[in-house]
Amino acid sequence: MAGFRLTIEDGKFCDEHGRQVILRGINVAGEAKYPSRPDQPSHVPDDFFDGDNVSFSKRPFSKDEAHLHFSRLKRFGYNTIRYVFTWEAIEAAGPGIYDEEWIENTIGILRAAKSYGFYIFMDPHQDVWSRFSGGSGAPMWTLYAAGLNPQSFAATEAAIVHNTYPEEKTYPKMIWATNYYRLAAATLFTLFFAGKDFAPKCIIDGMNIQDYLQGHFLRACAHLAKRIHEAGDIENDVVFGWESFNEPNKGMIGYEDISVIPKEQALKKGTCPTIWQTILTGSGRAVEVETWDMGGLGPYKVGRTLIDPHGEIAWLPVGYDDSRYGYKRDPGWKLGECVWAQHGVWDPSTDTLLQKDYFGKHPTTGDTIDYPYFTNNYFMDFYRKYRDLIRTYHKDAIMLLQGPAMELPPQIKDTPDGDDPLLVYAPHWYDGITLMTKKWNRNWNVDVIGVLRGRYWHPAFAVKLGETAIRNCFKDQHAAMRQEGLDRIGNHPCVMTEFGIPYDMDNQYAYKTGDYASQSAAMDANHYAVEGAGLEGYTLWLYMSRNNHERGDHWNGEDLSIFSVDDKLLPLPQRPRSSELDGSTSSLLKPTTSAAGSREEQDDDGSVTPANLKRSITNPSISSEATTRQPELTAAPGHRAAEAYVRPAPICAAGVITDYGFDLRRCFFHLTIKAPKAADTDAPTVVFLPEYHFPKDACSVEVSSGKWEISSDEDETVLLQRLRWWHDDGTQTLKVSGVVRKHNAGEGPEDFYEQCNQGAWSNCNLM
Repeated sequence: MAGFRLTIEDGKFCDEHGRQVILRGINVAGEAKYPSRPDQPSHVPDDFFDGDNVSFSKRPFSKDEAHLHFSRLKRFGYNTIRYVFTWEAIEAAGPGIYDEEWIENTIGILRAAKSYGFYIFMDPHQDVWSRFSGGSGAPMWTLYAAGLNPQSFAATEAAIVHNTYPEEKTYPKMIWATNYYRLAAATLFTLFFAGKDFAPKCIIDGMNIQDYLQGHFLRACAHLAKRIHEAGDIENDVVFGWESFNEPNKGMIGYEDISVIPKEQALKKGTCPTIWQTILTGSGRAVEVETWDMGGLGPYKVGRTLIDPHGEIAWLPVGYDDSRYGYKRDPGWKLGECVWAQHGVWDPSTDTLLQKDYFGKHPTTGDTIDYPYFTNNYFMDFYRKYRDLIRTYHKDAIMLLQGPAMELPPQIKDTPDGDDPLLVYAPHWYDGITLMTKKWNRNWNVDVIGVLRGRYWHPAFAVKLGETAIRNCFKDQHAAMRQEGLDRIGNHPCVMTEFGIPYDMDNQYAYKTGDYASQSAAMDANHYAVEGAGLEGYTLWLYMSRNNHERGDHWNGEDLSIFSVDDKLLPLPQRPRSSELDGSTSSLLKPTTSAAGSREEQDDDGSVTPANLKRSITNPSISSEATTRQPELTAAPGHRAAEAYVRPAPICAAGVITDYGFDLRRCFFHLTIKAPKAADTDAPTVVFLPEYHFPKDACSVEVSSGKWEISSDEDETVLLQRLRWWHDDGTQTLKVSGVVRKHNAGEGPEDFYEQCNQGAWSNCNLM
């Protein structure tokens, strides 16, 4: 694998032959958000606050299981992995105490990925700061360092946390995201990015809390980079780059008036306090706040409700012993009192707001602060430190810059930051209407990016009617975000590192019927968008190995995983005879018919035996094993809309890709390339062509020039069908038509699963 790394040329990814590479990837994996010891998904309250004594050593899964997952993902056609990890996984036990067991498991997983040829970049992931403020990411000790008491968040609604929610099964869907506008997360992000400006009294170990928190985060990530570098066989060959802090948030920074809900707060769900109100409830005051819900037309006000903490406060009490973490808090930083009261924002003796615009102007320069100001100053200051520290160990790391979600990227074009030749723009995008309502509306949707950028006189004009208009709207939003990167960052690749759909739509209708039509339509629309927008790559959210119908992703009620133990995979490719594995059996200029003989399914870890076949390819809830889950949610497993994400895609192109995409309904793939004059005959254009859609004996190929072949190649026992195309220079086109299938319908190969479940090994056509 020596030399297997990406380069960037003229804003495109290229392989060692100079061919353009499209990063077609997936986020791996959802389990990374919570510890393995104890196994503590978000609905488990037991010992939740014992956050110092946790380990992520088997997250996202053990290195022994890695081949099972990587072989599965490779067969789905992915060539890229966004490797999800958290700060907590590295440094949970306390400041500067690193979990080497987790790091060793991580290195083992990355080594396993090497044999599958994956391109991997590392993602230091967070959601609303930490598990203890309702998300994932930072260790528990960071909240204590900031003077907060996570055990009081439930009473004060400083954060809505699934683990401590009174009735965990009634935890409202997507309520976790509202925590960005509540006291805990809003305070922590403010301290992390701008503590020196807005909280100068917060001194710990002789430094401002901003430097203390940032320093520990940066050193933890750098330590992981150092250990990966020292491993000697995965840097560049496997891990080509590092993404910056996932979805950074400005907290309170930039609020013009903390006593009102800002216009930019598009998400309103459940109790919806202003920053001023959440400061008051965090100090034990009873406050009446607005309540909201999300509907088809967006958020709407439901009424008002009283949040009464009964005097409990979200701040650490006077006399709290900090010694267990080894740091020393400056005596000028008083415990038992709101840190914002200590900085003159309000007067707790009269509950009077004194400086409603405290966070709206820079305290030294007087500059007005908005999201662009935050991104170009506070975020970029942090990013430079992160980039430089990572490159201390991974010297030629490709850096994926991710600014605040759905906001404008930093204005760094034609600056030293923007001139970095190893820079990638990595935005995120979600269809918020579908994500929040958990319904696929084929009739209308909204141009969210257009609304956020002020392109419409009134939001009503941003409504798009009809499924075709919706799909094109999605594509146009992705294309607009890519153009923003070109305009503001420079000529660098754009990789959409998160997008995805909820699978538990329509009150889990698909889990009761096996009908994934809505999910298939939504997933296809999302892929139509990223394929048609001219992006240099994408990584879909999410793969999770333990997703099931009842608990979804086991995190805050989300259910976005493309894989579930309660659903079936698409039928696997035909396995050719051993003589055909050299890829030379396909005839040039026409498709190759499949080998005579019966079909053989390949299990998930490569070797097929009667002993492991049932374990590997039969999902738990559709086996004969007993289940404690709700029977109505496991009685009708489906293909989980897999036909929409197992898609043909260019692997590498001998030229510049100008257009490509897959029409699922017509089962039609097209690719247009502008090829150079001096083509390398040993490095043709290669397309992943899933056999489910394009059986070799039932698909047709049309090319503008040259010759082509379709072959099945065995790579580490993972069988992939590829189309290779040797073409002339200039503008060249490829068109492939496959088999239109009834989505999610049981077809011939389904009998295979049933026979194997019954132990009819002789009917499984094992070699």
